Amino acid sequence: MTLSLNRTAHLGVLATAFAYTTLTFGALVTPTVVEAKPSNGPFYTAELAQPAAERTVIAGGVAWTCADTTCVGTKGTSRPLRVCRELNRDLGEVVSFTAKGEALEADKLAQCNG
Repeated sequence: MTLSLNRTAHLGVLATAFAYTTLTFGALVTPTVVEAKPSNGPFYTAELAQPAAERTVIAGGVAWTCADTTCVGTKGTSRPLRVCRELNRDLGEVVSFTAKGEALEADKLAQCNG
């Protein structure tokens, strides 16, 4: 048994298929709204005993920007003590070091500079 549709039914099926395809494809390519997250400032802040010799440096896998004795850095993947040690190795004695707003304890700071 063969089903046959008249011309109007063929156009209706074609229009429905076209509308479904258009809506499906449109949903796939429509850009979504991305929520902008404000930057909360640098992750690391270090105060050096002497002014930094370079304005920018990579130390401990972190990009640092220095002005005089203050250096700020982006978030790294290492522990703060290790990042501090690498900064000490590249720029000299670190007087204070904070990670995410928390200061490195005095004994850890001594290890950083030791």
